[in-house]
Amino acid sequence: MTIDLRLDPAEVPLLVDLYELTMAASFFEHAMNETACFSLSVRRLPPMRGYMVAAGLERLMEALEQFTFDAAAIDYLDSLKLFSADFLQFLGRMRFSGEVSALVEGTLFFAEEPVLQVSAPLIEAQLLETLAINQIGMASMIATKAARCYSIAEGRRLVDFGARRAQGADAALIAARSSYLAGFAGSSNVLAGRRFGIPLFGTMAHSYVMAHESERAAFENFARSFPRLSTLLVDTFSTPRGVENAVAVARKLADEGIKLQGVRLDSGDLAALSRQARRILDANGLNDAAIFASGNLDEYAIADLVKAAAPIDAFGVGTAMVTSADAPSLDMTYKLVEYKGVARMKTSEGKISLPGRKQIFRVQDAAGKYAGDLIGLADEGPASIAREFRHPGSDVRQLLTVQFKDGKRTAPRPSLSESREQFVQNLGRLDQRYKAIRKPDTYPVGLSRALKAMQIGEKLRAESRQE
Repeated sequence: MTIDLRLDPAEVPLLVDLYELTMAASFFEHAMNETACFSLSVRRLPPMRGYMVAAGLERLMEALEQFTFDAAAIDYLDSLKLFSADFLQFLGRMRFSGEVSALVEGTLFFAEEPVLQVSAPLIEAQLLETLAINQIGMASMIATKAARCYSIAEGRRLVDFGARRAQGADAALIAARSSYLAGFAGSSNVLAGRRFGIPLFGTMAHSYVMAHESERAAFENFARSFPRLSTLLVDTFSTPRGVENAVAVARKLADEGIKLQGVRLDSGDLAALSRQARRILDANGLNDAAIFASGNLDEYAIADLVKAAAPIDAFGVGTAMVTSADAPSLDMTYKLVEYKGVARMKTSEGKISLPGRKQIFRVQDAAGKYAGDLIGLADEGPASIAREFRHPGSDVRQLLTVQFKDGKRTAPRPSLSESREQFVQNLGRLDQRYKAIRKPDTYPVGLSRALKAMQIGEKLRAESRQE
């Protein structure tokens, strides 16, 4: 029997909530399959978030390229005794034929802004709802958590240590990819290294030390086996003595050309222990041996350690990052905004959607910093929209770009390193007050005059749709 950790490409179209299929079947029965546009956005930012990082698009694009209900999928749907033979035959022939415009990965975005828009026959577009939210929502949530760690670490190296505590195998891969995109140096996840080309980091666990008769013997054996990975875990017993044992091993192995890379602290008062470790290392001429810290770290703990001037060179971040522990859910929605060329709008209290096909316009000031965004209509352009910014800058850009057209990929597929560079540039252009990890200011996002006018008109039209 094949292990259950897999997700075959042929199964991806079944990663759908049942109501997507029942709606699609009813649309089919009533010949409702004209072009529709759906918009993916976040209603409100999670607590303490001043921005979000777009991630997950490339995995979604890969799924769209292979999106097909194969014979096995059709047989399973048939076994549910819910769908007509004609509808199932339709699904069997269906391929994604529409257009997708989206933010490229690594772009910063804010509440209400469309991360992605799908324009396609109604049934095709509707069936993508669950997949799109699932892939882009989680990836963006974790990329944002990682970005917060990156922004507060002030250049110190960060490594994803979260695979074992991630909420499933795919979640661990998403976390490794999203965190690397958002500035992490690499991951301990070997499968992520293979799939995405992410640099791998890792040395030993406490069990390695405990399996030996002495800590010093454990350090010596490991350093001989992996001289290039000789960052020794020194807190299995007494941390200061562990550092002293690491120093003793470093002295012994120096004549063999083996150099101690560093020590890792995984528990206790990391600020105090790192200072003590630094004193011991420096007193023994090991000034270039790094101190790596891990153990229940997140952006708040890292901020405290940085503020305390703890002599820590790198951090391993696990559970808190891969689960986005302080904000583990994202209010992301996929809403119909146009059908048959006519705007659509949801007006229910607290869940109002923005109608029509849209574009995001971002202005930069003379110093190159982001000064504000306007959400406008897709047929508006930077030149016309520039007049609507209260403090026009030197540059107005539109952010949504066409990624798919007529069912085919149109934009060049960026490498993960290119997406990472996109993020680094974006974050550098965001003012520090929006990047604060506890009480960030609200980044200015408005609606264009044309979109406001459409919104008013659609509110009135919505009333007539209930008659």
